[in-house]
Amino acid sequence: MNALVSLKSALRDRSGFIFNVLATVTTAVLLGACASSSDPSAGYGAAPGSTSQIPWNSASSPGLAAAPARAADAKVRSGSAVAESEAFAKPTKERPGLATQWGGSVKSVLSNTSFARASTKPHGVDAIYYNDSAGLKAMGVKDMRVAGMQQAAGGVLEWGIRGGFSLLTAYKSYGNHRRYVEGRNGSTYSIVVKNRCKSRILVVLSVDGLDVMDGKPAGTSRPGYVINAGETLEVKGFRTSHDAVAAFKFSTVSQSYANTRHGDTRNVGVIGLAAFLEKGRDPWTWMPDEIQKRETATPFATAR
Repeated sequence: MNALVSLKSALRDRSGFIFNVLATVTTAVLLGACASSSDPSAGYGAAPGSTSQIPWNSASSPGLAAAPARAADAKVRSGSAVAESEAFAKPTKERPGLATQWGGSVKSVLSNTSFARASTKPHGVDAIYYNDSAGLKAMGVKDMRVAGMQQAAGGVLEWGIRGGFSLLTAYKSYGNHRRYVEGRNGSTYSIVVKNRCKSRILVVLSVDGLDVMDGKPAGTSRPGYVINAGETLEVKGFRTSHDAVAAFKFSTVSQSYANTRHGDTRNVGVIGLAAFLEKGRDPWTWMPDEIQKRETATPFATAR
């Protein structure tokens, strides 16, 4: 009996020793794994000088507004390298106010014509700024309500922004002398330009800093629309072909064409116009004021 008790005791001591050895080995393995994961060169950290980081909101995935921190978490889970600046970046927020997105296709037939500019510099440049009602109030620009069509470029033309069947509500700011129109998210609009003189005019137009002819970054030297004397031009969108345009549609900044196509939203909220006179033509000949003078001429002047 004493021999049996001694055998059981020996077995218990040996199993305890084995358990302690296994526990010690397991702990060492775990500590080693933790130590190696904290080594920048042995796991998930970006190697020094690495340039393989891919932005979360890249041009190949327009409209995404997920936080960079979430993107960093996804990279860690997948085993990709992630920079420290990205891992601790603050979540991005949607900019308030309106921008313009690439809307549905609208028929708009374009015909080619020749036009020699009188100068490489525009005869006049003008801008109309836009935002929603809350944005205009926050900007403090609802000083004075004005007519939707206003003269520009020395009076050779007048222009405005049309929404639906009427011109959008327009304001003139006392503070910066700019003109603003009030839009609504989801609605379409068009740019209306009337030639007031008796010679042709070429206009180069931009929306959110992008040329309306092709959606690329705008410049006054780009091609434009030629408006015949006394006629009115209505541009309904970014041109996609000789026969159609993509409608101008008010949207959020993240959904704007400037963001989804170019990833640049610094110029959203402004519509630009540059007017060029035709070489060898006098735009002031037979202007409305001159015509009015002739129409009001008196056949018998009152003797003094």
